[in-house]
Amino acid sequence: MPTISVKRDSLFKALGQTYTDEEFEQLCFEFGLELDEVTTEKQMLMKEQGDQQAAVGVSEDILYRIDIPANRYDLLCLEGLVNGILVFQGKKSPPQYKFRKYEDCYSLHLTHATAEIRPYAVAAILRGITFTKESYDSFIDLQDKLHQNICRKRTLVAIGTHDLDTIQGPFIYDALPPSQIKFKALNQQKETTAMELMDLYSSHAQLKQYLGIIKDSSVYPIIKDKNGVVLSMPPIINSDHSKITLDTKNVFIECTATDLTKAIVVLDTIVCMFSGYCSSQYEVQQCKVFAPDGTYQLYPKLEYREEVINIDTANRYIGINEEGSSLAGLLSRMCLSTMTSQCELRVRVPPTRHDVIHACDLYEDIAIAYGYNRIERREAAVATCGRQQPVNKLTEQLRQEAAHAGYTEVLTFTLCSREDVANKLDVKIEDVPAVHISNPKTLEFQVVRTLLLPGLLKTLAANKKMPLPLKLFEISDVVLQDKNSETGARNERRVCAVYCGKTAGFQYVHGLLDTLMALLRQPWNKDNGYYLRKKDDPAYFPGRCAEVVLRGEVIGKIGVIHPAVLTSFDLTNPCSAVEINIEPFV
Repeated sequence: MPTISVKRDSLFKALGQTYTDEEFEQLCFEFGLELDEVTTEKQMLMKEQGDQQAAVGVSEDILYRIDIPANRYDLLCLEGLVNGILVFQGKKSPPQYKFRKYEDCYSLHLTHATAEIRPYAVAAILRGITFTKESYDSFIDLQDKLHQNICRKRTLVAIGTHDLDTIQGPFIYDALPPSQIKFKALNQQKETTAMELMDLYSSHAQLKQYLGIIKDSSVYPIIKDKNGVVLSMPPIINSDHSKITLDTKNVFIECTATDLTKAIVVLDTIVCMFSGYCSSQYEVQQCKVFAPDGTYQLYPKLEYREEVINIDTANRYIGINEEGSSLAGLLSRMCLSTMTSQCELRVRVPPTRHDVIHACDLYEDIAIAYGYNRIERREAAVATCGRQQPVNKLTEQLRQEAAHAGYTEVLTFTLCSREDVANKLDVKIEDVPAVHISNPKTLEFQVVRTLLLPGLLKTLAANKKMPLPLKLFEISDVVLQDKNSETGARNERRVCAVYCGKTAGFQYVHGLLDTLMALLRQPWNKDNGYYLRKKDDPAYFPGRCAEVVLRGEVIGKIGVIHPAVLTSFDLTNPCSAVEINIEPFV
């Protein structure tokens, strides 16, 4: 769920009314939002960096941090939030968006080469726009919010905005080899080639995460005007030549994409939110976008569409009993102009509400406008009885018994490094059925653990100053590759215990195993109980390792940890361990 930060005073000024924090929190709740935090930019910076000096000179204006539903792209900026609240309160009617006729000189032409990397593009123009510092910041922030959400970090859509008065159409969207691309990137002092830019931004805090989208491609996307002036290299950076300033009056907006539907939604959202600042309010100039085959489409679409829902069905789904006119009024408060027609509601869905894709979305908006707290509670039509999962019940019981035996429970990370489950245990990672993380953020979290033992050994290493002996246990899941599983992997609940002292203490972990087996009513018997069978394992001392066998099936291992393994985990005292699968006992 995205969170937006808006200045309290600017918000109240736009709403035409001031509220206490409690009153505004209640208003947000009624509108289906949540006021997450009341803070300041200075407090946020101090909290992030933990340094008061870093926040010197930073604004102390009160900020409201508001949680927005992930599909409500129209509420991701101050302009959309204010518009939605005012319509909800009945203080204004929903805006009616209109078109300004397109001009052929501002068309956008796609080349065949773009099909190799980002095959779609859409464009629009906002005329006579007036920016203030706050509206300019909001304009930039909305693009960032869209990039992080619906655009999936620019992989699906990348937005470019340009000062139309600094460039000349028609525009060309092309894809060229990196060596043929050279321009002055945003806020740079000199022209650089595309490859130089990729090296430059490889250490950039914000832009480095987007480089991988095109880095390995033989061609990079590029947008130029008719004079060959580069506007942007999506999805990485815009040109400094056409950058937006507070003095910009006409804005050219282009979105390149791998998903055309998402691009249309993004473009509609941006122009709807900021066409209110245009000299002709809520007016947007369309652009012709020519496909490589010469056909064209006009963008933005700004399509209004009609949805029809049944009044009785809406009441039944929500659990209320309202007249059609009342339901129409509730939907109109959610920017959905509605008319009644016999037993139906005819809902006009505006271009700002791309989240409405099914009748259930309309039922939800009716419930929000009606007020969830006003919906009468009623008993469920179907009575069910819940209970604890058997494996979880057994886990709780074994935890108690292991603690009674003098062992201390620990809870270790489910993710670990490849070394923890392979090299440190003297096995090859290729021989370990581990599930690997495709893009690990740190070396400590590369795979999902296949054993509980490494986590306990790391815990011992972190507590070497504690008096001996140390007796630790953990009951939790490991994850193993499984070709027969639908997901290719399966969870397995295990119990693991280690004893660390001046002597190996094998008898102690053996005693815990016998205790647990006795409580599980498993006799020491090869045929219908459990027993130990000699086993060689590089993680354990030669001749001092055994498999735990239950009714002919191996469920775990027990033994004295090998000195080389202890050294790899930075341990100096001998240890013994037992680890078994408890699922056969469920």
